[in-house]
Amino acid sequence: MAVDPSSRSRKQDAARGARVSRSPWSEQTGSWFIHHRKVARDSAERMWRTPVASLMTWTVMGVALALPVILLLLLTSLQGVSAGWESSVRVTAYMELGASIEQARELAREIGADGRVAELELIDRERALAEFRASSGLDEALDYLDENPLPHTLLITPVEAVRTAESVAGLVAFIEGVDSIERVQVDLGWLQRLNAMTDLLARAVWALALLLAAAVVLVIGNTVRLSIENRRDEILVTKLVGGTDGFVRRPFLYTGAWFGLGGGLVALILLQLSLWWLSGPIERLAGLYRSDFSLNGLGIDGVLALIIIAMLLGWLGAWVAVKRHLDDIEPGEIAGG
Repeated sequence: MAVDPSSRSRKQDAARGARVSRSPWSEQTGSWFIHHRKVARDSAERMWRTPVASLMTWTVMGVALALPVILLLLLTSLQGVSAGWESSVRVTAYMELGASIEQARELAREIGADGRVAELELIDRERALAEFRASSGLDEALDYLDENPLPHTLLITPVEAVRTAESVAGLVAFIEGVDSIERVQVDLGWLQRLNAMTDLLARAVWALALLLAAAVVLVIGNTVRLSIENRRDEILVTKLVGGTDGFVRRPFLYTGAWFGLGGGLVALILLQLSLWWLSGPIERLAGLYRSDFSLNGLGIDGVLALIIIAMLLGWLGAWVAVKRHLDDIEPGEIAGG
């Protein structure tokens, strides 16, 4: 079948027109990406030309980033251990000496019916005395006693939902109000003090982290400011030939981001070395207290978060320096000079 030449020509013209209509946008996007890639590569190459100065900046950033992170990891592990201690809390209720075993069983049923109680164990006087004989080694001394001095005892385990200091205090108040209960014992004071100390330390660490983050921004800002002064003539010429502020600003922002990336990697190295150095003493100390306390490191998400935060701090420091000093450089200085 023959094809109309005029129809083919119209289709070719339409396709050519579509390519022409799409080309400005695609060329602009492509040139934008090419320029960013070139600027990023040039900024990295400039840093490698001064390895000593770059390494010093990375080290300062790494120390400033690693210090609050290691403290936060230590606090997180400590809070996890204290939460485990809270979850294993148990209330001990001692009955009056004159209470009978029937009264003890009735009282155990009454308290056990409370929704806040997960488990309840009744230890009668005879069993308590036998266990004390076995564990104390005072058989001969106990034989001289006229009567059993130990009361019936209730061992009460709260449900998981109320295994906090505040909730356990309410359960203790309820048990103390029950008849025939002489004394209720639960040692949560030290745990409350520990939680208060960890909360205080957590706030102190966050305050330290903010101060060190500000220090990182200032360090990067000062480094980028020196770079701006060293490239002052280049910036003047670029502005003179029509370079926009965004065009001039871009290399320094990439420089800040590269400094942040290097500082984040150094912080990870310092963090791993610190964890390795502290893990041995911490494990020995935990073993002395029969605890499973361990200092956990950063996971994949934590590593990515640290790198991203470091790059953002570097970018922010560069942006502050560029915003402050780049506006002071104007092409009129050439004419004035």
